[in-house]
Amino acid sequence: MTRRLSPLDQLLARAGDALAGRSAPDAPAPRPSPALSQEGEASATLTAPERHHAAGLMRVNHAGEVAAQALYHGQSMLARTPEIRRHLLHAAAEERDHLEWCAQRLQQLGEGPSRLQPVWYGASFAMGALAAVVGDRWSLGFVEETEKQVVQHLNGHLQKLPKTDHASRAILEQMRIDEARHGAEARAAGGVDLPLPVRLAMRGVARVMTRTAYWF
Repeated sequence: MTRRLSPLDQLLARAGDALAGRSAPDAPAPRPSPALSQEGEASATLTAPERHHAAGLMRVNHAGEVAAQALYHGQSMLARTPEIRRHLLHAAAEERDHLEWCAQRLQQLGEGPSRLQPVWYGASFAMGALAAVVGDRWSLGFVEETEKQVVQHLNGHLQKLPKTDHASRAILEQMRIDEARHGAEARAAGGVDLPLPVRLAMRGVARVMTRTAYWF
């Protein structure tokens, strides 16, 4: 007889999936990586320093997707309405695609994810849960602001990637499209603007993560 998982058990299972860089067992099949059509030409033309730099950038993006999973898990767990919970879990499913794409690309580049993944997950889960406690409209506003900052971050990485790394570039371009849509959907679902101090604090936390995850 299969044991029914408690909400805590489900959370821990999702956390394990996120930290392992894989989809949850009950998740839809992931979309094929946008890098697949670029694989042959992309990696072969990178020099060793370029490969290391690209891996550092993709490690940051992978850490960001671990954090995104945690945010959505924290928010959905404490969402006040089923509609908002479904909205958050749908976005999280697409974010899992990003997580897998970044993990695959890191492996292709010969490097691994950030060793501080549990830190990124725990801190982000707490932030997501706090946003949900304040209320669904604030939680959706948190999603919108997060996605705005992620799009800006991806724009910067697209400029920093080696010009011949077409595979990583294809991944980030699709991620940028998805993130912008998630932000717009959160606004349409009722998200509100966050106070300036909150937005600045979010930027500060993101800056610490991006600078650290590049190396560790």
